Amino acid sequence: MTAKSDPFSLNGKRVLVTGASSGIGRQIAITCSQVGAQMVICGRDAKRLQSTFAELYGEDHALIVADLSTEEGVTRVANESGALDGLVHAAGIARLVPFRLINASHLQTIFNTNTYGPLLLTQAVLARKCIARQGSILFISALASHSGAMATGAYAASKSALLGAMRTLAIELGRQGIRANCIAPGYVRTPMLEGLGQGGANMAELIARTPLGMGEPEDIAYTSVFYLSDASRGLTSNYTIVDGGLSIPLDIHS
Repeated sequence: MTAKSDPFSLNGKRVLVTGASSGIGRQIAITCSQVGAQMVICGRDAKRLQSTFAELYGEDHALIVADLSTEEGVTRVANESGALDGLVHAAGIARLVPFRLINASHLQTIFNTNTYGPLLLTQAVLARKCIARQGSILFISALASHSGAMATGAYAASKSALLGAMRTLAIELGRQGIRANCIAPGYVRTPMLEGLGQGGANMAELIARTPLGMGEPEDIAYTSVFYLSDASRGLTSNYTIVDGGLSIPLDIHS
């Protein structure tokens, strides 16, 4: 009997990952390349993006330096990414600002990167017919989109918006066999999380309440591979929380 092909493999698939210069996006790009994907990686910091590029397994990968919070950056990535089987929106920023201090400038900064960039890039690649049939679009949201947290009003709102947009996208693209899904990470060991800790967040207490402890970028990367692979071909408009059990008492998984 001939062995079946591995449904979790990304061999033969071309995947674009934004925010690949650091943290979760970086690890998603590396892990996808480890399981056979041809990668297109995007980020704002050329030096750090080149560092990620050097860690990719395999050959024929591509690198695009661009700021997706700008119209120019979105257009460049859409024009240069080429044909894709998968698109992962991992670019994101977080700033701790109490709700009473939120202003228009803060909201614009957060939403430009966390919401407008992913949505406009998705629109641009779809308009160019870059996503293949049976392709997968994956948004990296956040646990805060459901649970909230102190001083993260704008951040939580920007990540919540991805969930609503993803569900509409899943309906509109279903006839083409293109899937749209979300992953909501909890607290993951990344430079962004370290920055929040330095900004006054009580990370030790939050991590202590997490049954499985602090998450690692690989935890999100492995879940991303599942959503990009044929193993998840029956899933769309799906939202998976990967938080080490932190949200168990909140009963938000439904």
